[in-house]
Amino acid sequence: MDDLACFLRTRRSRVDPVAVGIPVDSRRRVEGLRREEVAHLSGVSVDYYVRLEQGRATQPSEQVLDALARVLALDETGRGHLHRLARQRRRSVKAPGGRVRPELQRVLGLVADAPALIMNHRLDVLAGNRLAGLLYGRPMPGLNTARHIFLEEAERGLYADWDSCTLDVVGHLRLAAGKYPEDPGLASLIGELAMGSERFRRLWARADVRARTHGRKAYAHPLIGLLELHQENFALPDGSGMELLVLSAAPGSPAEDGLRLLAGLGASGGDARPTVTAPVGERRDDARPAPGTPQH
Repeated sequence: MDDLACFLRTRRSRVDPVAVGIPVDSRRRVEGLRREEVAHLSGVSVDYYVRLEQGRATQPSEQVLDALARVLALDETGRGHLHRLARQRRRSVKAPGGRVRPELQRVLGLVADAPALIMNHRLDVLAGNRLAGLLYGRPMPGLNTARHIFLEEAERGLYADWDSCTLDVVGHLRLAAGKYPEDPGLASLIGELAMGSERFRRLWARADVRARTHGRKAYAHPLIGLLELHQENFALPDGSGMELLVLSAAPGSPAEDGLRLLAGLGASGGDARPTVTAPVGERRDDARPAPGTPQH
């Protein structure tokens, strides 16, 4: 299916006609805008817009794309995605490699009090520091967070805000597919997720795009309990498509106590995949290490 055509169809189905000055009545059966309404509002011919949605118009101008973005009420992320989808047809973009330089690995090791990891555009974790491994309860290289969320953890796993996380993941992968349409590894991952998760299939069909650069991230750790952290994404300035993610806790918060406890358990040789479950959401102000665990 043509990605540009799919994106246009899903976007116009979500525009409220009343919001753009089109009166509606009870006889209207179309969800969102009609094709001819989008064409009129964006200043292109109906025939040309129909050909865009059918994948037959191959080189829309920047002005046409800007007009469509305005009519479809796209935000900055959606506007950029629309332009990338249109450029796809003119030139191919090679997917970047995924090698983590030793200097980057050293930087991860310097982040001692917060989980930190490096991901590529497919959400493969290429490297992580010690606290990230303790948070996820597994070695970092080889973990793909999209697969982890949809196929391994599901709704009652590590992610306290599982629904929100799935939206972020699908939105990110949609953006990545727009940037690197010829990446076989990305296509294989999307196919695997679509085969294994009904929720992924439903969200993928919506064609939403998201570029999350920061925000709340809550984890339901099986031993520590609820960890409400703040995620910051730093795109590496080398064209690699990789990002450095740091998950920090607010000073004096229960999450800060929780991360300190997690680090202490790891230092004492505690199991990175504990089986004891602590009540999710319990405040950790009175948390104490287990008997025999050194104080830190």
